[in-house]
Amino acid sequence: MARSRTSTGSATASAPALLLVADSERNADQRWFTGLQVPDAFIAVRVRGRSIGVFHALEFGRARKESRLDEVLALEDMQQVARAKLGCATAGTAEVVTVLARRHRLRGFVVPADFPLGLAVRLQALGLRISPVEGATFPEREIKTPSEARAIAEGNRCSALGLAAARDMLARAEIRRGRLFLDSRALTSERVREAVDTACLRAGANASNTIVAGGDQACDPHCRGNGPLRANELIIVDVFPRVGATGYHGDMTRTFLKGTPSDAQCRLVAAVRAAQLAAMREIRADVHGAHVHKTVVEHFEKAGYATTRGPEGSTGFFHGTGHGLGLDIHELPNMGRSATLLREGAVVTVEPGLYYPGLGGCRIEDVVQVTRGRPKMLSRFDYGWVVS
Repeated sequence: MARSRTSTGSATASAPALLLVADSERNADQRWFTGLQVPDAFIAVRVRGRSIGVFHALEFGRARKESRLDEVLALEDMQQVARAKLGCATAGTAEVVTVLARRHRLRGFVVPADFPLGLAVRLQALGLRISPVEGATFPEREIKTPSEARAIAEGNRCSALGLAAARDMLARAEIRRGRLFLDSRALTSERVREAVDTACLRAGANASNTIVAGGDQACDPHCRGNGPLRANELIIVDVFPRVGATGYHGDMTRTFLKGTPSDAQCRLVAAVRAAQLAAMREIRADVHGAHVHKTVVEHFEKAGYATTRGPEGSTGFFHGTGHGLGLDIHELPNMGRSATLLREGAVVTVEPGLYYPGLGGCRIEDVVQVTRGRPKMLSRFDYGWVVS
């Protein structure tokens, strides 16, 4: 996003040199650091406050134009230097990194916790010290700039289009013998998921692993759902697409029901929505995420919704209240039992849920940015859940 070209090197000049070797399509740290989406692993380093990347000829020209790195080097040139300096017939990633280290008079690097083990061993054999970063590689990723917040809001606009596509299919469906049919065919989780993902794709986002789970399937919160959808059952639709242009995610959930809800279902949905509103009232800068989570837990307990954990699984409210959202679908901060402090500018989901086999599951999820006052909404979709 629109950070300054030198902001990726914002660490002080005295900070340890940092080494990343990863693709930036799946690795959010690499994407954030370089500002470039590349499908294959490449070398990026931060040395004395400067950011440097090494790119194959396929990506070199684009990296010079589009990345936010201070210096862009050609992999082929660096390999030639490595062969000459190290006296090796072939030069791979380890040899190129070693030449970079010598060029900048470095004895080693700190690396992310998920750095490739084989490469670390090879670098150590070449005389470099490799140490894992303590904590997050880029703690500053937790605080979202205005442009990052807009990118997440765009992700949620795509999520909302997916939710609208799901609700539209339910609205057009007919009820026959307790099942839903559309265009003379059974309406299945798979059909609805295809419509959701297509709506997101048309809007410029890629939705994968979308959840469309009805009945007891919805009681496993990450069950994607499969098979025919039924009338008078709660259906959880959870849409978390990644916007192609920016790499940032949206993440929204709504619960629908086609038909006539029971009193118990109405109470369940009302309790979840009230819990979400209670959580929203507590979210602000310098509040601990565990406090927000405790608010939701206590709300459900007072409303008579018990949580149990046993050999067959859990019922009630047994997941966190929310998580950070950005280039990763799950990132800091957290709002659960193992929570972290909420800082101004952080972006979090707010997604309480209740799950009881036989009654069904309900989850309602929105995304907000933490402020000193009321959180700023970054998602928008209405809360009507009974589809006629």
